Amino acid sequence: MGLSVDMFKLEMADALRNYDRHIVCLDKTPDECLAVLASLMDKAIKAYENRGPGLRHGIALDKQLTIILSQTNGERPMCGIYFNLTSPYQKKPAAKPAKVAEPGS
Repeated sequence: MGLSVDMFKLEMADALRNYDRHIVCLDKTPDECLAVLASLMDKAIKAYENRGPGLRHGIALDKQLTIILSQTNGERPMCGIYFNLTSPYQKKPAAKPAKVAEPGS
């Protein structure tokens, strides 16, 4: 069975409604999010269809979104769309000071 992005329109529409209602994102407008969802879904489908033997998932992600297609007993894989919650105000870990060689070593 050939998979297509159109097969997952319902899941993408649900994710976009939640994005528009609940997610504050400085990088993507809702329209840009829809385009990214379609692109990531295409990548997840390709990863799913080309997965190795014994593997059950196709995954595609960017900084804000993750799409996972998981093998089921039916013809159509299960689709999960997740928002990767981050903050532009999150503190970056402090850099470790470089080791200074002691004299005579």
